[in-house]
Formats: sequence, structure tokens, C-alpha cells
Amino acid sequence: MLTKRIIPCLDIKNGRTVKGVNFKNLIDAGDPVALAALYAESGADELVFLDISATEERRRTLADLVLKIAERINIPFTVGGGISSVSDVEILLKNGADKVSINSSAVKRPDLINELSDKFGSQCITVAIDAKKIHNQWCVHLVGGKVPTDLKLLDWAVEVEKRGAGEILFTSMDHDGTKNGFANEVLAQLSTTVNIPLIASGGAGAIPHFTDCFRYGKADAALAASVFHFKEITIKTLKETLKKNDIPVRI
Repeated sequence: MLTKRIIPCLDIKNGRTVKGVNFKNLIDAGDPVALAALYAESGADELVFLDISATEERRRTLADLVLKIAERINIPFTVGGGISSVSDVEILLKNGADKVSINSSAVKRPDLINELSDKFGSQCITVAIDAKKIHNQWCVHLVGGKVPTDLKLLDWAVEVEKRGAGEILFTSMDHDGTKNGFANEVLAQLSTTVNIPLIASGGAGAIPHFTDCFRYGKADAALAASVFHFKEITIKTLKETLKKNDIPVRI
């Protein structure tokens, strides 16, 4: 059985790690390089770096900061934010990223998924999907959750898999930062709809939330930010508890 992955997320704005609630009211959460090094040493399986304002500000991801982080860690490293071309990805991989995450750019030009998958391999391409429940439908949102679309979550997930995505990072905007638990019902739907790994994001607030995410949401990995940044949960304790609950993890 494949082990479940625990993935801290560094949301970056103006070179600092930030965290908000429902994608709003951002507060400072520390130095991203120091946090990255701490997580690598603490047993995180992977690290995700999201330059959350790159798309809105129409600029590329902070490649120099990516390099500084890559030099300090020895775990798989996914980078996202403002990526819209093969050349963008080449720069990030050269600076130490192992995978890239695309979101708004993929919705605006779905062929980008095919291009990146063909060039770098599907294992290198994560498609991030931010969605919110509107009139009982999960609708995809763009530009850091600021722009709603008519695109339905499950339809888009199926398409990104067909186009060559290696995994999906799904964030429930309704759950993000609330610490009330992951969106397990729709996660379970997603996991049975696609055949590629699914990373759950949005809502982690206590260790049982992770257990439920894997057991009921059927996620392959769980991503969290503030509970790790502010030391409310340690990765060591989390993994030990998951193992006791018969959730396979790497310790």
C-alpha cells in the first residue's frame, strides 16, 4: 500500500510566508527558507511553494527564492504561481523545483497541460484546483480564488487528467483556513472520478482531520499551512498518530 504524504505549504507574498482564512485577511507566518528547512528536517514528505500573488500581479514566480529553498531541503519540492509557459517551468526546474503547479493558466489555456506534460513528463505536472460550492455546485475559481468561473470541479478534474496532469491539488475555498476539517465528501467524489493522486488542501485544524481526510476523503496526500507554521501540530506527532490509526505513512 502506498504511504500517505504530509505536505506543508508555503504561501508566499512579498517574499514572506503568509496565511489567511478563505483566501483573505493574510497574516505573516515567517521566513520561507527557514520554514522549508525546518519541515525537511521534521519529516515532511514534500514541500509546496505557492507564489500566491504572481498571477494577479502578472509576473513570474520568485525564482531566486525557489533556489534558496531548494538549497536547504532534500525532499520533493513543488512550485506554483504565475507559470504560463514551458520556459517558466525550465527556469524553476533549473533553480531546484522537482514539480510545478499550474492553476489559472491551465484553465485559461488547457493546452498548456499537454505541452508541459509532453515536455517534462506527467510526474512533473501538478494541476491545482481552487473551488467553492455555489448553489450546490463546486465551481472552479481563478487568480487566488478571486475570479469565479462556470467550470465544474469534477469536469475539470477529468479533463486535466486526460491532458496529462500527474496529480491534482484540490483546495476547498470554503474550508481554507477555517481549521474545521477537510472537504471529505467532495474529496471522496474526486478520488473515485480520477485515477491520478489527489492532494487535499483547506481546513486542517487538528490531527483527526488528517485521519478523516485519508480514511473518508480517500486523499493520497494532505497539505496544510498554519497548523504547521504556528506549531499547533508537529509533523512527527501527526505521523505517529496516523500510524497508530492504521494510516500508512513514512516515519
